[in-house]
Amino acid sequence: MLDTTKQSDPAPPQDEPGPPRDEPRGCLFALSQPPLMIFLAVIGSLLLMASLHDLLLL
Repeated sequence: MLDTTKQSDPAPPQDEPGPPRDEPRGCLFALSQPPLMIFLAVIGSLLLMASLHDLLLL
């Protein structure tokens, strides 16, 4: 007959994988934020319009 009794000491829990805790986030994380990308797109389009105005209309 098979032994179906429970063990008295279960296995210790495994550590869950996750991000490192004390590692600072870098510049690429900051550039991936949508508000910053929208701001940079607006500034870039304003610079593009100003340069086209200078080249074509003046």
